Amino acid sequence: MFVPIAMVMGYSVMDNVITNKHPEFVGLDNYVKVLTNGVLPTAVLNTAIFTIVSVIAHLVLGLLFAMMLNTKLLSNLTTGLFRVIYVLPWLFTVAIIAILWRLLLNPNGVINYVLVGLGITPTGIEWLSTPGTALLAVTFINIWAGYPFYMVSLLAGLQGIPTDLYEAAKVDGASALQQFWHMTLPQLKPIIISMSLLDVIWTSQQFALIWMTTGGGPINATEMLSTFTYKLAFSNYEFSQASASAVLLLVVSTVLAYVYARYQKARE
Repeated sequence: MFVPIAMVMGYSVMDNVITNKHPEFVGLDNYVKVLTNGVLPTAVLNTAIFTIVSVIAHLVLGLLFAMMLNTKLLSNLTTGLFRVIYVLPWLFTVAIIAILWRLLLNPNGVINYVLVGLGITPTGIEWLSTPGTALLAVTFINIWAGYPFYMVSLLAGLQGIPTDLYEAAKVDGASALQQFWHMTLPQLKPIIISMSLLDVIWTSQQFALIWMTTGGGPINATEMLSTFTYKLAFSNYEFSQASASAVLLLVVSTVLAYVYARYQKARE
């Protein structure tokens, strides 16, 4: 692990690496070029929107489905069926998810067929090829693919809360909303914080889903920090700048990982 990291750090302060047998030391020039690149602000903004919306939606949907599966109002058969259905997106690989949603969001796909049939839109929408909808579409796909992680974890947390607490709260006259706010959420707080921190780290580095659906387009509408770095290296052949960008991503990831580790240590 340390050897390739050290190599990339070395590349980031050299010029014309990979394509030149005798690269020259240029110091922080590559970092300056990356930070002044006109595409970088768009990539940062898209990554922030993609990450924040995904993490919040994952948490809300995961908690809603976990509470539904934990309720005593449904039969065991119904609960088992819903568990299988809701966990399915988590079982698919990124390639399958990308292909599946590219077919569904195709102008002649099922989703547009339903929207046109209901009279919501006059014609099919190019969801992944229109700048105004592409980021929304890939964010929705990521939410669909990621909420089961929260659902399974929160369901385990809900099942670990003693029922005596709820029975005592009912005796004291607490409503269902009060029980949720003052009992359920505090009990789930450690799980929620841990999963949210991990999700921020994972989602901010998402590459495969973006690359296999939009490739960062159209017109940088879905450009993320990960695709920005990849294109510097393998589209523009600016390997030194790509290395500098990768080092900056490593610093951000390290900070997030440090926050997560500190929180875990504080819990212990």
